[in-house]
Amino acid sequence: MGIKERQERDREAVRRAILDAARELFTTEGYGNVSIRKIAERIEYSPAAIYGYFPSKDDIFFALAEEGFRLLSNPDRGTRVDLTALAPVDRIRAMFWRVYEFSRDCPQYYALMFVDRSVPRISREYERFAFVQEMKAHMLAQFRSCIEAGVLPPTIDPMCAFRLLFIGLTGLAVMRLSDRLGPGENADDLARDVIDTLIAGLRSGVALRSCGACELPKPVEEVTSQARSDR
Repeated sequence: MGIKERQERDREAVRRAILDAARELFTTEGYGNVSIRKIAERIEYSPAAIYGYFPSKDDIFFALAEEGFRLLSNPDRGTRVDLTALAPVDRIRAMFWRVYEFSRDCPQYYALMFVDRSVPRISREYERFAFVQEMKAHMLAQFRSCIEAGVLPPTIDPMCAFRLLFIGLTGLAVMRLSDRLGPGENADDLARDVIDTLIAGLRSGVALRSCGACELPKPVEEVTSQARSDR
């Protein structure tokens, strides 16, 4: 191994140590209560050394959030399912089961990305997180497929349905993260029940009070163009 390769490896190892320490501190103490100095103390580095890798604490969060969303979207993690081989409604089940798996298998990332209110908005880094909008758009397309196939009523707003399922699973994730589940409760079974019950409710045609309150995401190209014009 040459000098340059060794330096790159060593630099990546330090970057990894910074991110791992920050993720642990952010989730145990809360993002707002953690400073660059505290992260530096955890890995026995100086604050100045941390700034050599990340310009700010927010940049550390954005790096962790990007990792988390890529873990969530990576088909090689968790239960790998070929969505194209499934019926439209089963695609929705599989996608939201993956969301639950992520909350179960990567709890620190989930807590940081979806629970901690003090973290910065990823919309500030629109180009970096364009793939998240694409992932969301793909999930919304599965709801539209169900509507077109007659599995869901035409009155269903895809964004509203998406939010209901996500919120239901987030409630379960928070209960699990805060150790509030009962002694005999099985989180996997609860997740399946949440998904199946909400889908059954959507299929029944129940009137949703929250319809129209959820704004459909703009196309990635439009978001990027608008953000650039606002600079």
